[in-house]
Amino acid sequence: MVLRFHQLARSFPEIPHDPMRDFLVTARCDAACVEVTVRTWRGDGLDGFLAELAEDFRGWNGARNWRSLERDLTLSAVHAGSRVRLTWGLHAPFPDDDWHFEATTEHAPGEDMRRLAGEMRAFLDADPA
Repeated sequence: MVLRFHQLARSFPEIPHDPMRDFLVTARCDAACVEVTVRTWRGDGLDGFLAELAEDFRGWNGARNWRSLERDLTLSAVHAGSRVRLTWGLHAPFPDDDWHFEATTEHAPGEDMRRLAGEMRAFLDADPA
């Protein structure tokens, strides 16, 4: 499974200092390729959510959840001992559509999660096209 965040752009480029950001999330595996445009307000705190998971490397009970502004991207995190399981949900962009796709990635707690949070922060803070 490959999960790629790319094509960061201003949602409303005609508005100076627009905090809205759009980006594509592509999930690709042997059986499918799914792509969703995600709209966020300054990233909706995704980088901060990942950073909090990294700081809680000793673990937590249950699932921790995050969602984008328009619920086109969701994330559920479970600490499973020596691994953190992140379930990324890509959801239908239109209310009449009723589909979603989930991809799970596993990460070591601590430094691996810190690296992921840093990469997400760098992506969201980049100067959009």
